[in-house]
Amino acid sequence: MNIEKFQESMYQLIVETSTRLPKDVRRAIKAAKERESAGTRSAMSLATITNNIKMADENVSPICQDTGLPTFKIKTPVGANQLLMKEAIKQAIAEATKDGKLRPNSVDSLSGENSGDNLGGGTPVIKFEQWEKEYIDARLILKGGGCENKNIQYSLPCELEGLGRAGRDLDGIRKCIMHSVYQAQGQGCSAGFIGVGIGGDRSAGYDLAKEQLFRTVEDVNPNEDLRKLEEYVMDNANELGIGTMGFGGETTLLGCKVGVMNRIPASFFVSVAYNCWAFRRLGVAVHPETGEINEWMYQEGENIDFGATEAEKETAAASDTRTEVISLQAPITEEQIRGLKVGDVVQINGRMYTGRDAIHHHLMEHDAPVDLNGQVIYHCGPVMLKDNEGNWHVKAAGPTTSIREEPYQGDIMKKFGIRAVIGKGGMGPKTLAALKDHGGVYLNAIGGAAQYYADCIKAVEGVDLMEFGIPEAMWHLKVEGFTAVVTMDSHGNSLHADVDKSSLEKLAQFKERVF
Repeated sequence: MNIEKFQESMYQLIVETSTRLPKDVRRAIKAAKERESAGTRSAMSLATITNNIKMADENVSPICQDTGLPTFKIKTPVGANQLLMKEAIKQAIAEATKDGKLRPNSVDSLSGENSGDNLGGGTPVIKFEQWEKEYIDARLILKGGGCENKNIQYSLPCELEGLGRAGRDLDGIRKCIMHSVYQAQGQGCSAGFIGVGIGGDRSAGYDLAKEQLFRTVEDVNPNEDLRKLEEYVMDNANELGIGTMGFGGETTLLGCKVGVMNRIPASFFVSVAYNCWAFRRLGVAVHPETGEINEWMYQEGENIDFGATEAEKETAAASDTRTEVISLQAPITEEQIRGLKVGDVVQINGRMYTGRDAIHHHLMEHDAPVDLNGQVIYHCGPVMLKDNEGNWHVKAAGPTTSIREEPYQGDIMKKFGIRAVIGKGGMGPKTLAALKDHGGVYLNAIGGAAQYYADCIKAVEGVDLMEFGIPEAMWHLKVEGFTAVVTMDSHGNSLHADVDKSSLEKLAQFKERVF
């Protein structure tokens, strides 16, 4: 094999997977957009999502800033040199990271040090399999941490909130799948897709679940029982009313694929791999001698036209709901914060600071490197690229899942006088109590919309704590028209808690036996 050409082909696969959604996923998102009621928060979110997809196409930049842990599934003819191929893939990963197509995500689990090139122990994941065909089938999935953290595994029999007992049968499996959609809420960037693995041991079950995500959205299961199960889940999961970003709405789930394998008598696992709307999964057929790409997978069908632009949709939404967009200039006063309520749409102008896990942990025991009084913290780990003059540029900058900061957030807001926090998926009761006591607000940005929000960032004005790595550093960002929705206010109200409660009540209607 021409290994240099193979490396180039893998680089192309990485870039395309990071920046261009497959057509089957686009079709599913377009259908969801057409189903959603006009003028709702979910409609506005889906409009932002489709606009973000188009911007990623045009900019050839990451759809979402969290490019996850790259996972390759490769089938090779007998005799192919898998050692050379593995090394070529690693070099392609490092090159794509250097070019800003992947975020450096490989972190030493003991020291916390970021390798900076997405290489390290166990990263990327590369799984080889031999087959009898005469070409190489190489597939890649980029699954971000927000949806990865909503994966869940059940051991049957078990008791499920809202659904009661799930036994060791097809109906028990059904209950587990329905519960898995409920528990994800908006934290996995819904509307999402799920892959389900029935059986195996704990690790094999998760592998089987993730393998289902390589099936196309329109694929029909050849197993009659599993086909009926997939159809049931798709017919009923959207009745939970969780909706896009957990804002409530018509579409919570965009796809469900189920696989089965044998198990031992003592164990019965149902494993669910959750994937966000930014379902980055592509594949190529590669010539085994030249290393060139012969065919792209998951790109069958016509190009998808998403219809109205995001700006047009926002105008229609504002007209339908008479929603006022509230402009906030940082630093923000407590009086301004107390005037906001759940459901308000705000636009931030001025300065904001990124802060993720490492920053929050650091601020619990240290002074802040800047004055944060009245300021805005953005839960974001951006993709950054430095130009030849040494200036930083934001290549992708969507929100990360906020619930990870629940142990710290309220205390840090009070300690430093922070007035607003932006993230996705909402936060818990400790933060909600602090918002009420301190005079703070939680703003939900649209998960995965990394190009849309990067466009709102007009300059990088500084950076602190770079020792934590690019995603975890505190970036000083100048923003204009940064739009988000108030989902937790200073009066004790939480849209996330409300949707959780209502969706749990709706989940209970699926308690009775079906299969």
